[in-house]
Amino acid sequence: MTRQIRKVAVIGSGVMGSGIAAHLANVGIPSLLLDIVPDLTPQEEAKGLTLEDKAVRNRLSTAAIQKLAKQKPAPLSSKEKASYIEAGNLEDDLHRLQEVDWIIEVIVENLSIKQQLFKKVDEVRKPGTIVSSNTSGISIKAMSEGLSEDFQAHFLGTHFFNPPRYLKLLEIIPTEKTKDDVTTFMKAFAEEVLGKGVVECKDTPNFIANRIGTYGLLVTVNEMIKGGYSVGEVDSVTGPLLGRPKSASFRTLDVVGLDTFLHVAKNVYDVASGDEKATFDPPPFMKEMAEKRWLGSKSGQGFYLKQGKEILEINPATLEYGERQKLKAPSVEQAKQAKKLPDKLKVLAYANDRAGQLIWNLLKPVLLYSADKAYEIAYDIYALDQAMKWGFGWELGPFETWDAIGVAKSVERMEAEGDTVPSWVKEMLESGQEGFYQGDTFYHEGRYEPKPVNEKIVHLRSLKPDKVIFKNSGASLLDIGDDVALLEFHSPNNSIGADVIQMINKSLKEVEQNYKGLVINNQGKNFCVGANLMMILMEAQDDNFFEIDLVVRGFQQAMANIRYSQKPVVAAPFGMTLGGGTEICLPSASIQASLETYMGLVEVGVGLIPGGGGNKELYLRNLAKSDGKDLQAVANKTFETIAMAKVSTSAQEAVNHGFLGLKDGIVINGDLLIDRAKNEVIHLAAKGYRPPERAKIPVVGETGYATMLLGAKTMKYGGMISDHDLKIAEKLAFSLAGGRVAKGTLVDEQYLLDLEREAFLSLVAEPKSQQRMQYMLTKGKPLRN
Repeated sequence: MTRQIRKVAVIGSGVMGSGIAAHLANVGIPSLLLDIVPDLTPQEEAKGLTLEDKAVRNRLSTAAIQKLAKQKPAPLSSKEKASYIEAGNLEDDLHRLQEVDWIIEVIVENLSIKQQLFKKVDEVRKPGTIVSSNTSGISIKAMSEGLSEDFQAHFLGTHFFNPPRYLKLLEIIPTEKTKDDVTTFMKAFAEEVLGKGVVECKDTPNFIANRIGTYGLLVTVNEMIKGGYSVGEVDSVTGPLLGRPKSASFRTLDVVGLDTFLHVAKNVYDVASGDEKATFDPPPFMKEMAEKRWLGSKSGQGFYLKQGKEILEINPATLEYGERQKLKAPSVEQAKQAKKLPDKLKVLAYANDRAGQLIWNLLKPVLLYSADKAYEIAYDIYALDQAMKWGFGWELGPFETWDAIGVAKSVERMEAEGDTVPSWVKEMLESGQEGFYQGDTFYHEGRYEPKPVNEKIVHLRSLKPDKVIFKNSGASLLDIGDDVALLEFHSPNNSIGADVIQMINKSLKEVEQNYKGLVINNQGKNFCVGANLMMILMEAQDDNFFEIDLVVRGFQQAMANIRYSQKPVVAAPFGMTLGGGTEICLPSASIQASLETYMGLVEVGVGLIPGGGGNKELYLRNLAKSDGKDLQAVANKTFETIAMAKVSTSAQEAVNHGFLGLKDGIVINGDLLIDRAKNEVIHLAAKGYRPPERAKIPVVGETGYATMLLGAKTMKYGGMISDHDLKIAEKLAFSLAGGRVAKGTLVDEQYLLDLEREAFLSLVAEPKSQQRMQYMLTKGKPLRN
């Protein structure tokens, strides 16, 4: 039987339920969002409405859909996606569950209420429909007891992490009665369609990630109190220094919500005993905060309180707010100097100072707890590590962390301090093994087993060095198989300098001779944040404009080489794809973008305009969409996008901005990005790819230039932009308009590139543009001067 999920019903329209519906919409799956029928409000009654009106009966789900457009971070990848969600209620629309292939329950965490709901669902669903619960900790088996065999065979837990669009983890929890093919299908569907990292869990309280994560956070709270640390001090060392998110410990709790956290902790507290039960009993000050509704971000205050521009931290002893503190110690400074995370961890874990004591006392119990519970909550340690990385944003899972600080050394210290180390860990060491991982294998029941392999996931690190065709300081050309090559940037921040430009040209020549095509991608934090701004500024300050002119010419020529390559070039951007990063993508034969791609030509933020052909390329894309019917509208849209430095909040929004078009694709699971791009190269090559013809381009000329500039001048007179902003807008408008020619004049690409380069060079020489560049480099944000 070939399963398909064409439509979904989400029951429960709260933050989580509506967020799941939003993510389904992001991937193009329509859903029916159902909730209870609410009571009539006085406001509705005053409008003449009754409980019989749909507006009243669907109010909860309708309001939830409307809120999606206002929430940050945005649950929807574009506002238009809200049309994929239909509002309904559980009384009028329960029978419509027969329309769907998957029913997701996301209601209150109460077993009895869930059982009552599932009994109703069982009576109306069509046989074979998959049903799942998004519970964060209630027994999956208990929910389905007493229901039909078909229901139980198609029932499982699907625990999304909030927000569903951004957090990669999906915990899948089958029961003994769940059919194997249902579990297998849901895993594949979640990975390939929803873009999730899937971990199969055992049916235990809080499953894997929340079990370990909640324990770790409570250990942190207790150690803070015991050691006399402040909230801010703890957060200053439990974020990136440990390979954890910037939100660290207490800022994470504020984002999650203290009420949610306490509820999750209670799931374990109710069934635990001994030391575990004691740990899962939050300290009194947290309960008092909850009573005061100091829940974090959603209530305006929690562990932190923002007053004006200042952020204050709470004092657990007095529940008063004061100045935020940072933990200062020699080991902190030493760890900051270390380049690799394992080295940072070693420094902090074994340091004999205040920071070292804190980190050791936080890491030790989490490592021991993870080892003690590993096979109770997970099927292997690899799954546990993956759950923590995908669900809590840890760079290293507990067992990877243990390997990083040295298993033997840490175990010796643990036992010297009177701790009991799980026997299976000691057996591993006694057998002569040094760690939980060896290459691509992990320790499991006395032997090393290979990590699960998804053939569609390409790890560039594993290709090196034997697949390196050639490289320089800025980039490498790799053979990724099937006669496809990949150009990987590895300059600082993947910025574009002379070395990267050289590699682009060299790679294109190699590919034209020996490969089917080229993928441009890397597996850094971001695809590319633009040109090497530091180099440009230094040359400008030395009045070395000849050198800048050479670099810009070289960049423009490299982009032309991409556009007119005899072999297809497929760009595979993700994350920040700004300035020159977008300019690299635009001339490609195809762009296969990760859903979370933030594209934009943002050069005006540093006092410049795009110099690598981005103005011309975006104009050409907008021109193609319009079929050339309204040149002024095309020019206006292009001008506005660049002048306002619009950055897409997703790949789908990049379509709206004109950066992506019909020949491009969006990849939901970023892990599959290289595979998708590679297949696109193969597909284009098989079709007999030919580069586009060099054609003349119609421009709006002087009259169009005046039209574009009118809007900018209006903003200037209204005090919305500065004199220098207007000067940048003039240069941009002149370049896009094609200079002093008549409207409709046909010009060649090089003519537009020359205008663009001249404008770029003139702005580089401006003191105020140099001030903007300097400010961006030092402050990381634009200067409006």
